[in-house]
Amino acid sequence: MTAVFLNVIMGSMTDLKSLTSAKDSFIEQLKKDNCSSSTILAYRADLTQLIEFLEKKQITQTTSVASEHIEDFKKYLSSNKYTPKSISRKLNSIKSFFRFLTANKVITDDPAAPVAHPKFEISPPRVLSKMEYRALRDASRDDTRMAAIIETLLQTGMRIGELARLELDDIVDKEIHIKAYESQPARTVPLNQAVKRALDRYLDLRPKTKTKAIFITKTSRPMHVRNIRSSVDRYFRLAGIQNTTVNDLRHTFICHQLSTGVSPVLIQKIAGHKRLSTTEKYLNLIKEKIATSEKLEEL
Repeated sequence: MTAVFLNVIMGSMTDLKSLTSAKDSFIEQLKKDNCSSSTILAYRADLTQLIEFLEKKQITQTTSVASEHIEDFKKYLSSNKYTPKSISRKLNSIKSFFRFLTANKVITDDPAAPVAHPKFEISPPRVLSKMEYRALRDASRDDTRMAAIIETLLQTGMRIGELARLELDDIVDKEIHIKAYESQPARTVPLNQAVKRALDRYLDLRPKTKTKAIFITKTSRPMHVRNIRSSVDRYFRLAGIQNTTVNDLRHTFICHQLSTGVSPVLIQKIAGHKRLSTTEKYLNLIKEKIATSEKLEEL
């Protein structure tokens, strides 16, 4: 029995020495750790790209990877027009992977540890001016669905993924209930009159369908994140607003509320930030702040 047990252990260790098998084991561990699906997808894609690069160099075993191979991968990414920020993100995945292998004693030396991240400047969040978000509102006025989407994102600060998952029974009186999802706990977000009017107009015209999703396509299917993002991007262009993404509506909500004196603790709760420090970083973008207030202001 002991010999059989040892063979099983040795067999599993041998399997982990294959880069592909080790990657699969690492991804399984991320799932056990309750990492978000987007994080898992990104790690899998980054590691697959590294493994394919190494295979062209006839490197298929975890024990054969050296620091210079990872440095070569960085150069390869740079030569293929990846930005320093993208390369740094991929390097985060690679470093986490090799830390996992070292901790599980699959390898003795971590080849990714000495590899430095490329230097790049982190741009501050883009915050729309009052003129810009009013122009966006005007551009979408004749499209009740998009007007409701834009108003909801702008007036509640919710994430685009949260908006895509909203269902009809999540709206109760003057509140939206955002259900727990992966590592994000449930929370309640208040609705002001502007977003409530926009939602009411859209829901009055929304086709009757069995789909519970609030925002649906013309074929009565739930709108996916990519659909929402491309649609909002179209209205950014129509409004003449440049260098802006859907996430900037969330940044705008947070900065606007903090600038009117709403406490960071309350904004942390409404925005769903896990750490208060995440909310407080936005204070650096605010030039002036009026007296403290606990009332959310309409944009």
